[in-house]
Amino acid sequence: MLDGGSGRAGDNVVHDDGPCLVARACAGDGDAFHAIFRRYFRPVLTFIYGLLGNRSQAEELAQETFVRAYRRLDTVRDKNRLSTWLFGIARNVVREAVKVKYTARSGVSLEDAGAEQLEGRQASPDGQLLAGELSGAIRDALLELPEDGRTVFLLKVIHQLRYDEISRITGSSVGKLKTDLHRARLQMRQKLLPYVGEQFSGMRGVS
Repeated sequence: MLDGGSGRAGDNVVHDDGPCLVARACAGDGDAFHAIFRRYFRPVLTFIYGLLGNRSQAEELAQETFVRAYRRLDTVRDKNRLSTWLFGIARNVVREAVKVKYTARSGVSLEDAGAEQLEGRQASPDGQLLAGELSGAIRDALLELPEDGRTVFLLKVIHQLRYDEISRITGSSVGKLKTDLHRARLQMRQKLLPYVGEQFSGMRGVS
């Protein structure tokens, strides 16, 4: 199994500076592909986890994303936009998995009660409890968003992609993406207001 390394939750923003790695991996250089995996695994995992809210399933689908990426490396058109390409594969992998699970169970299981905690300074036991509640509230609020809104919120707010990049991933127009993001922000703000007050409205990366 591929090893995702020890990337921190703050390493979500990926700068696509690996065209040489792609070329080497396409030529059969296994070390180059492992370097790609180590660089992009954490953002892909975070994106999938945000879509599903299930840590174990997210890890499995992140692995599947890179298996497919390895098989399709020769189809990368713009090697300077590797993360955009990987997010597109991840989105398709998630949609397929959700479709299968809905067919089998008529719903997506949310077995993972232990959402990732927000990183930061050490907190008191009461503070840790609140952070845990906030983490769970964020996960639940994300899962209540429509699929399009959830996707654009994660890619724009969390991963700070540009609208043109998100458009390539989703196939949606920039105008639709902005509308979906606006609605998602309003819904997230409403759900999280009891936890963070007005601070949520000032999140970066949403313009």
